[in-house]
Amino acid sequence: MQIPQGKKVYFSSDNHLGAPSPAESLPREKKFVAWLDIVKQDAAAIFLLGDLFDFWFEYKTVVPKGFVRVLGKLAEISDSGIPIYFFVGNHDLWMRDYFEKELNIPTFREPKEFTFNNKTFFIGHGDGKGPGDKGYKRMKKVFTNPFFKWCFRWFHPEHGMRLAHYLSVKNKLISGDEDRKFLGEENEWLAQYAKRKLETQHYDYFIFGHRHFPMEIQVGEKSTYFNLGDWIHHYTYGVFDGEKFELKEFTP
Repeated sequence: MQIPQGKKVYFSSDNHLGAPSPAESLPREKKFVAWLDIVKQDAAAIFLLGDLFDFWFEYKTVVPKGFVRVLGKLAEISDSGIPIYFFVGNHDLWMRDYFEKELNIPTFREPKEFTFNNKTFFIGHGDGKGPGDKGYKRMKKVFTNPFFKWCFRWFHPEHGMRLAHYLSVKNKLISGDEDRKFLGEENEWLAQYAKRKLETQHYDYFIFGHRHFPMEIQVGEKSTYFNLGDWIHHYTYGVFDGEKFELKEFTP
């Protein structure tokens, strides 16, 4: 993609809407919608890097209640011709095709390469990548197993959603409570993952979410890893203006 003059590419991650309760997350949802209203004015594209919801499960004819403000705003922006790309996170693992069919938003389950103005990006949510985190990796294999998803679908939505919401908040492997502190450049496992990727191919930028901590780490002579932070504690996002990438904090 060549970014037109005066346009920018925006990146956001980890809103966890619905947590710890719909009422408590509503102000954060409104704040995020306000951000979308601002960035749509000069956005060439918008990337949402997962965990938009604290839990999301699509039955064949049922999706979770709520989130009408953010879903309506995403539909409006997509309908206006601004492309939006969504990367599935560990809290919305069970997303199917609702975003693609209803909002015309492509959905990815693995990191993808993009090129903007001859700058190469490697973009994804970030969960389960790099060394360590073996407990979560084992759990993810279970949760993404088709048989397990088939079993869960037999729960009545009323009971299934209540159970899943409880687990997403209380289970530390899922909630990521342990991943909200800076571990030091040498111990940041997504930075280590980026360095390994550079052994086989060059990327100018690695952009991830999941860690809930905004950070910038040089991983190669001409390569930088950015983590976007979150919309719970930091309200940070990324922006690429065609020449450089930087993290910013949203203050309405």
